[in-house]
Amino acid sequence: MLTESYAKGPATPPVRELTIGDALREVAEECPAQIALIAGTPDTAERRTWTYAELLDEAQLTARALLEIFEPGDRVAVWAPNIPEWVIMEYGCALAGIVLVTVNPSYQADELAYVLRQSRAAGIFLLPDFRGNPMLHHLESVQDDCPELKSVILFSQWQDFLASAGDKPLPTVLPNDACMIQYTSGTTGFPKGALLHHRGLVNNGSHTLSIMGAESGQTYMGIMPLFHTAGCVLAVLGALSKRSALVLVEVFEPGLVLELMEEYRAAAMLGVPTMLIAMIEHPTFVERDLSAVRALCSGGSTVPADLVKRLEEAVGAPFTIVFGQTECSPVACMTHADDSLDDKAHTLGQAMPGVEVKIVDTETGDTQPVGVLGEFCTRGYHVMHEYFENPEATAKTIDADGWLHTGDLCSMDARGYCKIEGRLKDMIIRGGENIYPREIEELLFQHPSVGEVAVVGLPNERLGEEVAVFLRPAPGSSIDKDLLFTYLREHLSPQKTPRHWFEVEAYPLTGSGKIQKFALREGWENGQYTEMS
Repeated sequence: MLTESYAKGPATPPVRELTIGDALREVAEECPAQIALIAGTPDTAERRTWTYAELLDEAQLTARALLEIFEPGDRVAVWAPNIPEWVIMEYGCALAGIVLVTVNPSYQADELAYVLRQSRAAGIFLLPDFRGNPMLHHLESVQDDCPELKSVILFSQWQDFLASAGDKPLPTVLPNDACMIQYTSGTTGFPKGALLHHRGLVNNGSHTLSIMGAESGQTYMGIMPLFHTAGCVLAVLGALSKRSALVLVEVFEPGLVLELMEEYRAAAMLGVPTMLIAMIEHPTFVERDLSAVRALCSGGSTVPADLVKRLEEAVGAPFTIVFGQTECSPVACMTHADDSLDDKAHTLGQAMPGVEVKIVDTETGDTQPVGVLGEFCTRGYHVMHEYFENPEATAKTIDADGWLHTGDLCSMDARGYCKIEGRLKDMIIRGGENIYPREIEELLFQHPSVGEVAVVGLPNERLGEEVAVFLRPAPGSSIDKDLLFTYLREHLSPQKTPRHWFEVEAYPLTGSGKIQKFALREGWENGQYTEMS
């Protein structure tokens, strides 16, 4: 039993030295006729499929087409929902030595411009529009402000793009090479680009599915968005590691997911709690044959004990919970299928294979005794290289000994099981998606009617947290909620728009004058604040 809050994950499964392209070639050689990818569309006539041999062929063609336009090491953005071509681009970029930049399809023009400029993207692949978001229009409105962006390719022109492939040899790509930039954030300013590498993503996806209890050759549901590591790593690369067929769902709709699970005899799935609740509450849930399901997994926010119990009883499959962040590829800790209900509901599990975890004093950096609260830190093959072209932020996050400081406040028990208590960061996790208050606050602060602003997360049973804003009007002004709501929606994607609005005369402050956001949450819980109508 431990006395200090330090634990090292098991040595098996081992950390393999291979790239994403190596992994795809390996599986295509072993089981070329195995179904690899299924487009889980509502229209059955549009449900395209690829075998592993076909997937490798198209990925290699994609890589050669990319190399007619870009150089190895270039950054290329993908701005689309869960379409099969997104997955093929993931593999194609990996084979070409190109760094894939993931972009949320709900982003508005300002958000897109920030990602393209910060990543210095040389190209972008996108849909013209998606769910009412005029993506091509947004791109055209910011393109002149992105001087390094030299190529724009629509997915509607995919076949023409593939036809442009030449015969250039594919480059040598190494396991430690960068392969992806995903945007995340901490306590300061706008999102930072986590530069991830092949070794981290390939192994993390594989290990996560193994601990879930997923078996080889079965069908895996891909319902998490591909612009998240939960989608492009745990689903795509996890399914690859198990020689599984991935049913890719373009947009989460619980009835469709249940239909696809029954039709394709899905054996494993990862989804945030919001998704899982929507599925078991759907009227067709009791009618569906889900007897093939062998493994369920969740993460992104705390999972209530009653939900764990309901899911295991309703589906008849063990439930596991993952914990980590984009910067660690993304899973650092995980519960096991045979853990107790109490451990699944109240802990983050133990360190992943090949991964070290410790809890440190936030002031001294010393490792805490077991049971004592501190910052969750992790080290190992899974840690990102850096925040892209942001050495100052990287140095604040990864220390000289290689430990990634997550900003999460946790404790560890004598068995090595960790428990989250809160966050040093202000990040809000809404339905499994990270939302960063500073971005919303800075935009609101620019409005002339706003004197001061604080954005916090308030608890929500379905989503984990909802965005709330506490506003003090500028002198001589008044707060018009509807006006500010419209203002935000013009600049930010819908999930970032506050759900709860409060007007305050003053804020609870620290001795140095900083707003105490925890005190705002406590005041809300105590009924101190009245929501604006």
